[in-house]
Amino acid sequence: IPGGVNSPARSWGAVGGNPLFLTRGSGSRVWDADGNEYIDYVCSWGPLILGHANESVVAAITQAAADGTSFGAPTERENEIAQLVVDAYESIEMVRFVNSGTEATMSALRLARAYTGRSKIVKFEGGYHGHSDALLVAAGSGALAHGVPDSAGVTASFAQDTLLGVFNDPASVEAHFDAFPEDIACVIVEPVAGNMGVVPPHDRFLQGLRDLTEKHNSLLIFDEVITGFRVEYGGAQQRYGINADITCLGKIIGGGMPVGAYGSSAEIMATVAPLGAMYQAGTLSGNPVAMAAGIATLEQLQEPGVYNALGAKAASLAAGLQEVFAEAEIPLRINRVSSMMTLFFNAGEVNSWETVLASDREGFGRFFHRMLEEGVYLPPSPFEAMFVSTAHSDAI
Repeated sequence: IPGGVNSPARSWGAVGGNPLFLTRGSGSRVWDADGNEYIDYVCSWGPLILGHANESVVAAITQAAADGTSFGAPTERENEIAQLVVDAYESIEMVRFVNSGTEATMSALRLARAYTGRSKIVKFEGGYHGHSDALLVAAGSGALAHGVPDSAGVTASFAQDTLLGVFNDPASVEAHFDAFPEDIACVIVEPVAGNMGVVPPHDRFLQGLRDLTEKHNSLLIFDEVITGFRVEYGGAQQRYGINADITCLGKIIGGGMPVGAYGSSAEIMATVAPLGAMYQAGTLSGNPVAMAAGIATLEQLQEPGVYNALGAKAASLAAGLQEVFAEAEIPLRINRVSSMMTLFFNAGEVNSWETVLASDREGFGRFFHRMLEEGVYLPPSPFEAMFVSTAHSDAI
């Protein structure tokens, strides 16, 4: 296994040291291979909004697995969770399930290009939308620069149609539309940035993107792989009152199992095979075990007061941390949206990739290891989100 891990963030390259090898989890806690116990604020990077080994989710998985782990054919569970997603999102009339967030965003871009007949896309500095070639792009030089490959193995031809915007700056996107008024198929954005740490949108940012894409007959894609069913039951679109043309989902809708999805209006989704000419397929898409876990999770999230309680827990944690750091006279900026937050070792506002990079990364690394010694497992990176689950309490 390269680096001993199956995903780079697990290697602890950002904080140093050797990663934990985890053996089990229950509620808000995990245990490593040496028997050490930790309060977990990683929550599998977001999917475990109900905590580890939730009884209803485990029961649903067990029953589904007993019925058969895969069929490569339609199942009732696919339709049941599809209805839950459609009911939760005003902008989604049809949804296609895949196996990861990367598949969801990759397919959403292909759909946007197929529907509009255009080739260029706009993404944002610091935004991560999975590891498909067109999205592994870093900033070029200058406001109107095309992206340049951010990974070996990605050729310049893949990156040449990817344009870079500045998060929370709609003018940076408007400049691209001025330069390429009829060439941009879509703008893809995390409505709440989660992959450069939690960075909330400014008041007019998302509406500005909505206005620009409508003006230029382009599509707006919300990557809600993290925020979907996390910041509200209807995701960031419910929280901020702005609908996307295409929505990408993942994480929570699989209840801890591998999953992804993309959805849109019936008109746009009619472009997807077998209805239309945009091809996308997958042997394990709509896997019945993942669908069962997702259904069991979403049903619990529909219970009254769940999101208010989650937000209150996260707010209490953030307030306590802020107070302790203030007493120690250590600069700290906590960005929080509902039950996701990031601790930036930064005295100023953190609202863009540039301000994220101004944070004290070494200071976070020291804090991470000291917290680990005290039995608290935080994301092993200064630029990732912490997650609070329904299983966390004032004590744990």
